[in-house]
Amino acid sequence: MEKLQQLLDELKAQQFFRKGELCVIGCSTSEVIGERIGSVGSMEIAETLFKHFQQIEKETGVHFVYQGCEHINRAITIERADYDPYTMEEVTVVPDVHAGGSLATYAYQHMKDPMVVESITVPKGIDIGQTLIGMHLKHVAIPIRTSVKQIGEAVVTIASSRPKKIGGERAKYD
Repeated sequence: MEKLQQLLDELKAQQFFRKGELCVIGCSTSEVIGERIGSVGSMEIAETLFKHFQQIEKETGVHFVYQGCEHINRAITIERADYDPYTMEEVTVVPDVHAGGSLATYAYQHMKDPMVVESITVPKGIDIGQTLIGMHLKHVAIPIRTSVKQIGEAVVTIASSRPKKIGGERAKYD
């Protein structure tokens, strides 16, 4: 996972990760190993990825949340400590390798106090394998460029967001 570490180091150098901020991770371990999304999930790949993300959490204070696959409507596995009942709705499901995806499953099994919410709105995300994390990003999403374009065989897309610009012709922006 040399490319993953390179990607995380670049994002850390860009100050992409912020203390206390939530960042959604979408990942197809099938795509990482060169197979079609959702076809042959790998808990071994999920473990490696999760451990890298845990290290970044420790170093930066960011909180990662993990998107499940389409079979659980791309629900999000989070630590209960990050749950906000005003903006999130808890759902009853436990991610599984074949109904939730390997990374969300591994995260659920290894978080301190995991829970699953139907959806979330976060300022940043990392999508490994075109898992379509956009539904969980704040408007307005902004692509982040890095030298790392793939993890294994999976295409990597990184996004941040900015507040919407509102107002008319007299509006001013910093």
